[in-house]
Amino acid sequence: MSEKIEKMIRSTRDLPSTHLLGTGTPMCAGCGGLEALNGIYDILGEKTVFVNAAGCMTLLSVYPFTPFRGSWLYTAMASAPAGAQGIRDALDILLEQKRITTDDDLEVVVLTGDGAAYGMGLSATSGAMERNLDFIYVCYDNEGYGNTGQQYSGATPHAAKTATSRGFAGFRGYKKDLFSIWAAHNPAYVATVIGAEPLDLAKKIEKLRGMKGPRMIIALSPCPTGWDFDPRETVHIGQLALKSGIWPLKEYIDGKVTHTKVPRKRVPVEDYLSLQGRFRHLFEPTRNEKLLDEIQARVDSYWEKIEQDEAEK
Repeated sequence: MSEKIEKMIRSTRDLPSTHLLGTGTPMCAGCGGLEALNGIYDILGEKTVFVNAAGCMTLLSVYPFTPFRGSWLYTAMASAPAGAQGIRDALDILLEQKRITTDDDLEVVVLTGDGAAYGMGLSATSGAMERNLDFIYVCYDNEGYGNTGQQYSGATPHAAKTATSRGFAGFRGYKKDLFSIWAAHNPAYVATVIGAEPLDLAKKIEKLRGMKGPRMIIALSPCPTGWDFDPRETVHIGQLALKSGIWPLKEYIDGKVTHTKVPRKRVPVEDYLSLQGRFRHLFEPTRNEKLLDEIQARVDSYWEKIEQDEAEK
């Protein structure tokens, strides 16, 4: 996108009317990750190179076809940040030797699922941030290892059923707070986004383009296949994630966390949970009031703390 267009993104009417990413990919119908990637790629533009860790999105570029307008590199699940380091170093050497101009430079973008971001690749990502690597990291978070059958990951929410948490109570653990883990490294930028809120997403990608250093994005990605819902409900479920307060939209810059969209009147979390087959056991054959109350209480506690912090400012 041109500088002129970038500075015009102030309302949904200013968003691109067509997508850079090609159509007809092998991704599942209703993929929330693809929805977010479309919005991200539209703002980043064609001068990007994607470093794609093993996961759902590696299905995008199956030789000899690719939906990307530029370069794409496949890596093992844990090593995408290392691949990004090599590409960034090579580009910097070419720039220093004047073998390419700044107009030929590329934005290096890591693209991973939550399995890599929250688990297998976390140490490599930590190292990249410690080295202040100039790159963008995009995690499409579908809260499980979706490419291999939706086993639980470090992003799986409490009580969700997955291929490896099939008990009556679902997953007994809790979703890892990756936003805070990344922010603790003091990178240039960390933000949460979701494709169902395209203007917030576009503004954040526009903002990070003007920065240098590690810029980290977590995109909640409703997954019809892994979460067990009708693909037509992807946007609706994404909006309920926001309205219920389960997925806070926020950003970290210069040591400060700001919430970019605050649900003033939250809907009950069960409005969000009840549409997904992975939580069906909380409602059928009888309601599991204990688990439902616990999930609601954790969400309420989060927002009460945010409101308290705001009141003390």
